[in-house]
Amino acid sequence: MKQLLGILFVVGRLFSPAYSLVMMLRAYLYRNSIFLKSQQMSVPVISVGNLTLGGTGKTPMVRYVIRLLLGRGLRPAIVSRGYGGKATGQVNIVSDGTTILLAPDMAGDEPFMLAEALPGVPVLTGPKRAQVARHAIREFGVNLIVMDDGFQHLAVRRDLDLVLFSAGTLLGNGRVFPGGELREPFAALDRAHAFVVTGVDNDNRSRVEEFQRLFQAAFPAKPMFAGEYSPAGIWHSRQDKECTLAEAREIPVFAFAGIANPDSFRQTLRQEGFFVAGFREFRDHHCYTAQDVTALVAAALAHGARALITTEKDFVKLHPFFGDFPILALTIELRMEQGFDRFMADRLCEQSL
Repeated sequence: MKQLLGILFVVGRLFSPAYSLVMMLRAYLYRNSIFLKSQQMSVPVISVGNLTLGGTGKTPMVRYVIRLLLGRGLRPAIVSRGYGGKATGQVNIVSDGTTILLAPDMAGDEPFMLAEALPGVPVLTGPKRAQVARHAIREFGVNLIVMDDGFQHLAVRRDLDLVLFSAGTLLGNGRVFPGGELREPFAALDRAHAFVVTGVDNDNRSRVEEFQRLFQAAFPAKPMFAGEYSPAGIWHSRQDKECTLAEAREIPVFAFAGIANPDSFRQTLRQEGFFVAGFREFRDHHCYTAQDVTALVAAALAHGARALITTEKDFVKLHPFFGDFPILALTIELRMEQGFDRFMADRLCEQSL
C-alpha cells in the first residue's frame, strides 16, 4: 500500500498545483458567498477535522469532545458524512440517543462506533450536513453540533474548528494531493482555531515538539495541543467472557486492522507489550466477509496465535462472524493535556454555553 501511494504521489506532483488552485478557489467562493454559501446553524457548531489524508484520531477526539460537553450539561449531537456506510437517505439516524438504529454496514463504522460509545447522544449521517444538523436540532432538541471530519465541509459555518495531525505522519511530504497527503494547501489552516497532535509518545515526542515550534511561528495566535493514546481495555467476541489487558498481553495474538494507518495500531500493540505473532493490513473501512475471518483464523493458527486482535473500528463490523476462535479488540482513549480542557471551556463560555 505504501509503495502504491509513493508511486501515486510522485506521478501526482504534476497535478498538485491544479488541485491546489481548485481548493483555494472553492474556499474563496465560500468565504465571499459567491455561488457557494456557508449556512449558519441556530446552535454552535464544533468541527473536528484534518488537513491530511488518512487517520488522525478524529473519532477518539470526537468522543473526547462530546464527553467534555456532556460534563457541562450540554445536549450535543454528532453529524457525519457516514463514509463507507450504505445508508442512502438525505438524513440517516444512526442513534436517536436511546437506541442504535443502523448496523455498521449501513451507518459507517465510525458513526456506529461513536453511537455505541456515547449513549444518550444522537448520531446522524448524510451527504448535506447542514440538512442533517438542522434535523438534529429540530427533532432531538440538541443545543450544539459536533461535525466529524468537517474541516473541508465549508457549507456549514462553524464556531470552533479543531484540526488534527497524527504524530506519526504530521504533514507527510507536505505536498497537496495527488502529489502528497494534504487535502488542501497549508494556507487553509488560517481557518482553524486550534490544532491538536494525536498519538504523541516517547518515540515521536521530540519530532512533535519541533512541529509545534513550526506552527507557533506560522500561526502565533492559534494554540496547538498534544494528545496521547491510552489503552482502555479489551473487548472479547464472547460477551460472557471477560479479558483484562494483563491477560491479553500474556497470550500470542495475530493482529489485523483496516484503518487509515494500520502501522499505528501495530506500534501501539508493540508499545503496550503484546506478543504479536503476525499482522495483516486491510484497506481503510474494509467490509469484512466470512472468508476474511476464516483466513485470519487460519493465519493465526499457523503463527501459533491463540486469539485475533484488532481495533474497535474493525471489531464492530465483525459481530456476524464471531465463532469459537477468540477475537479481541484493544480499546483506546485519547488523553489530552489540561490546557485543552481549559481552552474548550473558554470557547464554550464565549458562546454562552
